[in-house]
Amino acid sequence: MRVIPEVQQYAKEVHCIEFFGAGCSHPTRNKIISDGLQIVFPNAAINIHHDLDAAAYATCNDKPGIACILGTGSNSCYFDGTKVHELNHGLGYILGDEGSGSFFGRKLLAYYLYKVMPDDLRTQFFETYKVTKESIMQQVYYQPNANVYLASFSRFLSVNTNHTFITNLVSRGLGEFMDVNVCNIENYKNVPVHFIGSIAYHFQNILKQEAAKRSITVGNIIAKPIESLTQYFLEKENLQK
Repeated sequence: MRVIPEVQQYAKEVHCIEFFGAGCSHPTRNKIISDGLQIVFPNAAINIHHDLDAAAYATCNDKPGIACILGTGSNSCYFDGTKVHELNHGLGYILGDEGSGSFFGRKLLAYYLYKVMPDDLRTQFFETYKVTKESIMQQVYYQPNANVYLASFSRFLSVNTNHTFITNLVSRGLGEFMDVNVCNIENYKNVPVHFIGSIAYHFQNILKQEAAKRSITVGNIIAKPIESLTQYFLEKENLQK
């Protein structure tokens, strides 16, 4: 394991690490991460959490609510003010990830290849990415991290957010996310629904419109949760002192 010199210099002084990551919901996987970090930070107590925990802690402020992730992937959970309750979501970019960057990237590529995309957008899409059916198929089906590759095309949405075709695509995608990941939570109309991630942040106007159609009360919308998450743990530490 290669350790950055700046990290190695202070590694022994670190006494606690709170690590949050996608897929960190199984003890076996968590132990792999914990063991690796322990080698670098020998004196630290290491706690591994699911990224949904980060979403809840960063947005709910110790109050009941629904926390959603809308970035490269998508997911949601219910937070009762103390504990995070994971739901039957988070199926990944092949079976799930509704409304995520990978979801929209997949839709854009499909509409481009099917020639469903309007001609003006299709021309711009090709000039921007210079992709062909062969190059797309190679990346999606034969290379690793296809979800990241797909999500990279979601930037095209931001550039063309005022185009009717794009607006409708984003509306449908965010609406599908809410139908699948929010509206099937029993008390979703009674608690605020919070969002973290680049998709939620950059398309929050459309997000709020789709939420209003479903009587969803939108709470916090945060692009990156690190600052709010840090504040959460600092306040928690101060309360314990």
